[in-house]
Amino acid sequence: MHIPASDTTDIEVLTFEKALVSTNNDYDKTRWLYVPDHYSEYRYILGTRGDRPLICIGINPSTAAPDDLDNTLKSVERIAHNNGFDSFIMFNVYAQRATDPDDMERTCNPLLHAENMKAFEYVLRLSKEPPAVWAAWGNIIEKRPYLPDCVRSMITLGEQYGARWVSCGKISKKGHPHHPLYLKKDSPLDDFDIKSYLDHI
Repeated sequence: MHIPASDTTDIEVLTFEKALVSTNNDYDKTRWLYVPDHYSEYRYILGTRGDRPLICIGINPSTAAPDDLDNTLKSVERIAHNNGFDSFIMFNVYAQRATDPDDMERTCNPLLHAENMKAFEYVLRLSKEPPAVWAAWGNIIEKRPYLPDCVRSMITLGEQYGARWVSCGKISKKGHPHHPLYLKKDSPLDDFDIKSYLDHI
């Protein structure tokens, strides 16, 4: 089980550009997109390659890796395919790995956030049509006060690429989008007013 060894300010964080350089041959790079391409204290991107990916947004990455998806990512992959997408990309509001979100660092690391936003822009460019961005974090966004501001950065980038924000499953009483884990594979995607949501949480 992964527990952060330290805050990300105490380790060397690769820029997204450097992390894109892959030297790991332990997985099929024609199928998988994995950045960085090795297990570390943070992860920018994990997903499959295609022309029409569904971009799923969680709060923070856990232990998943190519050919070793956890149950959440298996659900994401099923829902993507059942909604007509040829691939999926798991992205996160904050890039620090933590099996338990309660273990995320208390303060946002501005370097990690900035590089994560570069990764998000890269992901947005992968789609050959306006990208579909699935808000899928449940109430975990309440864990740290910096997380809504990270999402606001993502909204700004998404607007440049005509991103369409969606949700899947029942919205919580507080307005949070449903987490993917217990969704049926044939659950449809619905439009999600991300700006209104952030104004009211």
